[in-house]
Amino acid sequence: MHALHIIQDEHRNLWRIALTLEQVIDDLHGSPRSELAFFYAVFDYFDQFVDQAHHAKEDRHLFCRLRQRTELANAALDQLESEHRHAPARLANLRQLLADCLHGQTSLDTLTTALRQYTDDLKAHIRTEEQQVFPLASQWLTEQDWDEINQAFRSHQDPLFGDEARAEFRELFHRVASLAPVSVGLGAHSGGELAAPAQDWLLQVEQMESAYGRIQALKGISLSVRRGETVALVGANGAGKTTFLRTLSGVHPLQGGKIVFDGEDISRLRADMRMRRGICQSPEGRQVFGPLSIEDNLRLGGYTQPKPQVASDLERIYSMFPILKEKRALPAGTLSGGQQQMLAIGRALMGRPKLLLLDEPSMGLAPLLVEEVFNVVKSLKAQGMTLILAEQNAFSALALADRGYVLETGHITLTGSGRELIENEQVRAAYLGM
Repeated sequence: MHALHIIQDEHRNLWRIALTLEQVIDDLHGSPRSELAFFYAVFDYFDQFVDQAHHAKEDRHLFCRLRQRTELANAALDQLESEHRHAPARLANLRQLLADCLHGQTSLDTLTTALRQYTDDLKAHIRTEEQQVFPLASQWLTEQDWDEINQAFRSHQDPLFGDEARAEFRELFHRVASLAPVSVGLGAHSGGELAAPAQDWLLQVEQMESAYGRIQALKGISLSVRRGETVALVGANGAGKTTFLRTLSGVHPLQGGKIVFDGEDISRLRADMRMRRGICQSPEGRQVFGPLSIEDNLRLGGYTQPKPQVASDLERIYSMFPILKEKRALPAGTLSGGQQQMLAIGRALMGRPKLLLLDEPSMGLAPLLVEEVFNVVKSLKAQGMTLILAEQNAFSALALADRGYVLETGHITLTGSGRELIENEQVRAAYLGM
């Protein structure tokens, strides 16, 4: 992955934490004691990841190289590096204010004012990097510069950026997510959003064509998906939604067009190679291996991953779907339809997807189970996962999507934000029953 993409992914997590922290602050009354574990988890994440690793790799590799190439970035870099240097002291001050507030030595207003200033400054810091520094880096850094920067960021043995460190940072982030109030979560949108850079495309499909024999199923479909974005594909049965996902994952042959994923043309790659690059699919109809145990189904989803991390990934899936852990030794075929859908999603997540394809996850489920499945999708979206959701349940899909595409007989007929499509009269009449 490109170094800028790594940093931007980290920025999205920081932005979500900042928004969640703001809402927790707004809900505080009397004492911070009720959210003490959450505050400590946030402070630990900022201390161990942001201040010690995130800032360090920017300063050592990206900022240093950019200073060598142009003076245009110096003012912004001076400001950012100064904020990096003072960040540990600011965080220590917040910890002290929290302790003083708990012991009645300072007021709640003093603590909340300091916390709000911290989140405001964090978001301003991210904006400066995204809007000022990254465009200059893209313009001035050479291909050799990027090769060296990317190599440093990808080093598996690096004590700050390697596999072991990244696992620890993921654990810190998951702790913050698990302690965040349920009413807030890490998908909050109040206080503004961090817009994805215009060119930060994870997936670009150009003029995709696919057929079943002489029957043309896809007729020149073009669409793009940004990192961290949720995109809905809606349309009637037979519109081409499933064929599109199957062609994208490589299960169905591509007849014409081009697929670029994470900067690489994967049009000619086999399905297994696309999966190894991070495209994982939860197929229509669930398609679990009925005679195999639930745990074996999940392990099959992670067969491309390093063995040492499979156990922790299993626990992560079990924490999302406790019923699967409870029944993990039973054959998958004994599960209900809703439980099989959870298993299919969990199996796809075991592949650690960069892009998760969900094909009709609500199909054939009772209304209460449909709601449960969409809550899972909302949770994945809140975690920043990039999703393509193909659904006949157009209202639910568009309600949580950042953008949507309407498919009719192999063509894209409409596109827009989820809200725009819900409010579109043509869509409301054709798909929403309004």
